[in-house]
Amino acid sequence: MSRGWVPPGVLDLGLVLTPLRRGPADPTYRSTPDGSFWRTCRTPQGPGTIRIVGRAGRVEAEAWGDGAEWLLDGLPALLGGGDEPDAFVPRHRLVALARHRRPGLRLTRTGLVLESLIPSILEQKVTTDEAYRAWRLLVRKYGEPAPGPTPGLSVMPEPRTWALIPSWEWHRAGVDDKRASTIVRAVRVARRLEEAITMAPEQAQRRLEVIPGIGPWTSAETVQRSHGAPDAVTVGDLHLPGIVGYALVGDRDTDDAAMLELLAPYAGQRHRAARLIMLSGRIPPRRKPKMPRVDIGLL
Repeated sequence: MSRGWVPPGVLDLGLVLTPLRRGPADPTYRSTPDGSFWRTCRTPQGPGTIRIVGRAGRVEAEAWGDGAEWLLDGLPALLGGGDEPDAFVPRHRLVALARHRRPGLRLTRTGLVLESLIPSILEQKVTTDEAYRAWRLLVRKYGEPAPGPTPGLSVMPEPRTWALIPSWEWHRAGVDDKRASTIVRAVRVARRLEEAITMAPEQAQRRLEVIPGIGPWTSAETVQRSHGAPDAVTVGDLHLPGIVGYALVGDRDTDDAAMLELLAPYAGQRHRAARLIMLSGRIPPRRKPKMPRVDIGLL
């Protein structure tokens, strides 16, 4: 199945879709030298693969599998068609310059909660490399080959499969009992969580946070992608407060409270502001070692 779509303005496919990639070897995502972006999903209609490419101000998409029609119907939302970047008013010169240089930035809305929630749980309190490795290993082993012409892509496991992963396989992937248990609790109420896509982002976050092990950091990281939430700023992050503080006022020791105060002028658009700050390139030089890797097999 195929579909064409003309975006309502400048669109940078890479900027829009990159937040959905969980590491350079993510088995559910691929970009190719011809400018195509491939993505696999477990949609409400079943597994699907979509290929997206931009040509002369127009987007062309092809899709395969039981979820093909669902993926093509959701193409505009996925590419930020429902986003309102013009509602954003820069309050700092650095932010204004970043927006000027990245006019094609729009916030994606996948319409799927679990596929963003599970990798976000895997990213809790570990390095991104460890989280990406766990996602890659688990999806490849317990997912299924993606429909379509490109080998090597996988569709993430269905909820019941996540719930039945043995404890030793979680450990083999480097996932501790706390994160594994949180994922199992989440997939057991998968239907209720997916229903949160009909809610406002703030309400959806509250529903997610009812599950033990899911806090504001994880819920924000989820709805940023599932809902395209422009105000879901990430709190509890190891690096983001320092990046925001350094970029806006030169203070790399900014904490969450101070970061929220700095972003207050962007109320309703705080996630977009933080994203533009990250894209500005004004990042404090590293002075602390990375979070140490932990071999849970030795615990």
